[in-house]
Amino acid sequence: MHLKSDDIVRLEIDFITGELPPPFSHIFKLKLSFSKNFVNTQFDIQYTDRENLSPDEIIDEGFTMADDYNYKGEIPKLWESIFKKLYSASKWSNLKTLGEKGGIKLLAKDVHGKMIRDIPLNQEDWYFTCQDFIQAIYEISNREAPMQIRYLEIKKDKNTVVELVYKFSIRKVVLTVNGKEKEMNWESGRELASLIFIPDYDYSLAKEDMPVQNGKYLDCGDGFWHNFENGIINLDPSFDAKKKIIQSFDALI
Repeated sequence: MHLKSDDIVRLEIDFITGELPPPFSHIFKLKLSFSKNFVNTQFDIQYTDRENLSPDEIIDEGFTMADDYNYKGEIPKLWESIFKKLYSASKWSNLKTLGEKGGIKLLAKDVHGKMIRDIPLNQEDWYFTCQDFIQAIYEISNREAPMQIRYLEIKKDKNTVVELVYKFSIRKVVLTVNGKEKEMNWESGRELASLIFIPDYDYSLAKEDMPVQNGKYLDCGDGFWHNFENGIINLDPSFDAKKKIIQSFDALI
């Protein structure tokens, strides 16, 4: 029998990539304490098995030579309810060790001192929640700026610029359309962000300068403008991600 989520005062989350090769393979650990007006957080991430790779091989995959990171500090308390709600909704494997494929395992401790170790069956939910939380850590520690996504539609009569700024630390999306701020909830904004990272992007056709020719363009957070016409490629023939992204931005406009 697992702990009551409301009674949990501490979570320790361990993740390992398993069979993923370097430079992508890594492990991370999160230690979260819920006894104060914030989430007292310790975070450590280490990239593994890079000894036989050259710096060029690591950099060519989009990494750096200093990707390992650790953090100790305070994250807004709203994250406490996010993790406790996820814990309450989870089903469990009753296993104590991860297999070759890796994944997430947990230790939970409650106000009575009882501790439970287990591996959740809903691995994807835990992984994506942890990734959002890690992004919050990077924001608060100023390791990374808040994620910014821009959409540009150029027509003969007018230009429309949509900007989304994701503040993971407070789970808020700041949406502006031609400089005017509009309402958008976190779940909708996060769903759109997930959609944006489904296609492939051809960087040989991307531009750093804002486009001036008619068309629809996307900056997916990397500072480059990608043309929907030829610079963004659907990877799954059965799912038109490009069309879905355009429809989502048209709805915001």
